[in-house]
Amino acid sequence: MVSCASQSQPKPTTSPSSEPSAQGSASLGSESGSEAIALISDGAALPTDEVELAVIAEGLEHPWGMAWLPNGDILITERPGNLRIIQDGVLDPEAIAGLTDVADITAQQVFASRQGGLLDISLHPRFEENRWIYFSYAHGTRDANRTRVARAKFDGGALSNWEVVFEVAQAKQGGQHFGSRLTWLPDETLLISIGDGGNPPLKVDGVLSRKQAQNLGSHLGKVVRINDDGTIPPDNPFVDNPNAEPEVWSYGHRNIQGMAFDPIHQRIWATEHGSRGGDELNIVKATHNYGWPDVSFSAEYSTGRPVSPVKTREDITEPKLVWTPAIAPSGLAFYSGDRHPQWQGNLFAGGLVSNDIRRLEIDAQGNILSESRIKINQRVRDIRQSPDGHLYVLTDADSGRLLKLEP
Repeated sequence: MVSCASQSQPKPTTSPSSEPSAQGSASLGSESGSEAIALISDGAALPTDEVELAVIAEGLEHPWGMAWLPNGDILITERPGNLRIIQDGVLDPEAIAGLTDVADITAQQVFASRQGGLLDISLHPRFEENRWIYFSYAHGTRDANRTRVARAKFDGGALSNWEVVFEVAQAKQGGQHFGSRLTWLPDETLLISIGDGGNPPLKVDGVLSRKQAQNLGSHLGKVVRINDDGTIPPDNPFVDNPNAEPEVWSYGHRNIQGMAFDPIHQRIWATEHGSRGGDELNIVKATHNYGWPDVSFSAEYSTGRPVSPVKTREDITEPKLVWTPAIAPSGLAFYSGDRHPQWQGNLFAGGLVSNDIRRLEIDAQGNILSESRIKINQRVRDIRQSPDGHLYVLTDADSGRLLKLEP
């Protein structure tokens, strides 16, 4: 049984500033002249999973990401720029010190506007040894901003030694499409999702910002990979390409806000926002092109016409699942715990506008076998598996909640 208060109604899908809308049911579809097949979900008749939702904390201001400390405390980022901590199940009323005073405020400025702000958080895989915590955030001003990743030492009470380890090379305008999910690989390199910069008519270097997703010489619309200190791994796929940014790992992305590592099959899963439909679930691989905006299931906000004349192409990696209408996916977890055996090996994708979580059963090859809904009745910003094998959810609101799922 679901026991949560409902939140405000989603924004209309016709607004170019919204993070899209909808619901979804699964059917197979393919483009004529192509062997590629995508699973299309329109949500019409999805089964609903009954779960208990335990409220762990509330009163969080637009929470965005969460991470567990070795002692079980939970760190949560709030988009306006605060870092909060839950200790022994209780939210500390005061923000953690050090986020705004560990470095010069101008150099560290968090651009908290629209979709920008303090975003994801992740502990170094060897946090107990080095005490490093990593943050992604929007930096700059409305006229010139970019996604940054920084790290700081955490002693249990405050942050120190703040240092920027990555920033997008190209500045952009506005407050859209920062991406910002952080995912560690087994070799302790860090993947960072970077959005395409925003919707038309926004431009970067004189062309539509979204076109940068196909430009290897730009960080926009990419997944990038760095070492833990910000240096470039020598085996990055485009490191020897003089026309590419050496951090680029994969490209042709619109705005990934869900990314998770599957430790069972050693895969990287990602969910990304489409434009007026066409949200995607992908297996992200080095060198692969995911098509945006040249190949897409999306429609233009302004006209409703297709963004691209084609939905598939031989050189483009096909999504595993497409949500149309959109769910506005944010937050993604691959469940590998033993607390809930019936969920093992499933993906859990949060939906901002669908106000739910999509539970996806997948096979060993990464094909989607089934999709069901877990109703949250609030905008879902993040979903994570805790070290003890539970699933936790952050809801996006002025007074957001941390919830624990129980089947």
